Amino acid sequence: MHHEVRFPQYLNKPFQVLIFESDDMAFMVIGYILAQKFGGIFWSVMFLLPWGYGRLKNRYPRGFLRHTLYFTGIAPLKGYPHFFQNKFID
Repeated sequence: MHHEVRFPQYLNKPFQVLIFESDDMAFMVIGYILAQKFGGIFWSVMFLLPWGYGRLKNRYPRGFLRHTLYFTGIAPLKGYPHFFQNKFID
């Protein structure tokens, strides 16, 4: 039995919708939720938040958001020791 599977042309290229990557879209959704709840200036925040995040993201290496969330204790990195662990046993 032969199954065809689509394989991406560029493995290191992130998923995009128009010009926004998936993490940019997450910030846009947060802005949209705030705009739905509070209205007014938050409609512009829906576009300014991912734009500002994109400018910040371009200054740092890939994956800095995940590491920042780990460092602040918001999201754990699975398979890695805790940030403050200083003794390791083999």
